[in-house]
Amino acid sequence: SYGKTLENPVNFAELLQMAERVEGIRRIRFMTPHPKDLSDDLIRVMANSKKICHHLHLPVQSGSSRILKLMNRHYTKEDYLALVARVRAAIPDVALTTDIIVGFPKETEEDFMETMDLVSRARYHSAYTFLYSPREGTPAAIMEGRVEEQVAGERYNRLIGRIRDISQELAADDTGKIMEVLVEEINTKRENFVSGRLENNLLVHFPGDKKLLGKYVKVKLLECMGFYYLGELVGKSV
Repeated sequence: SYGKTLENPVNFAELLQMAERVEGIRRIRFMTPHPKDLSDDLIRVMANSKKICHHLHLPVQSGSSRILKLMNRHYTKEDYLALVARVRAAIPDVALTTDIIVGFPKETEEDFMETMDLVSRARYHSAYTFLYSPREGTPAAIMEGRVEEQVAGERYNRLIGRIRDISQELAADDTGKIMEVLVEEINTKRENFVSGRLENNLLVHFPGDKKLLGKYVKVKLLECMGFYYLGELVGKSV
């Protein structure tokens, strides 16, 4: 929705092109577009850019058109999947991530299975998944048809399992490859390891020290662990 209220309107696709012209910027990643606002112009700019990461976080929230209407999301399951198809046609190697809420009021098992179907068709690299909890002041907080906690929890676990399976299938395709990683931080769980991200936003953990922080390096992806890789440093990027 960016730019619509500016005195001299600049849409988000144009803003990204302006950012790309800034010298010294190597990667551009943005979050988070609303599916109703993701234009074909923005898809074209992403596809043609040399700096915008081929990673798109596109929150869907639910795969049920009925629930999406209750959420006031202004798109249907079919609209969303058509958008995903346009993105993949323009950017075949795009990594797609999303947000999903389980247990929204009035969600039935049929509604939940629509979400499972969408996940299988969209094939996300990863997803932020949430159990619905009431937020004071929202229409949903006083909505009837609250989903029982045990039912919502069981659905949540099924969803997580399906997303994990798909993520592992997609990530495994890159195992053994040497790819560029932007080193972000010292790994707090593995001694003498650092952590960074690939262009597609997946994390990579590999042996290293603080001298690598903020640098782009070449890393061989040794083992896929689902939502992240273990790797080894093979050199610095130019």
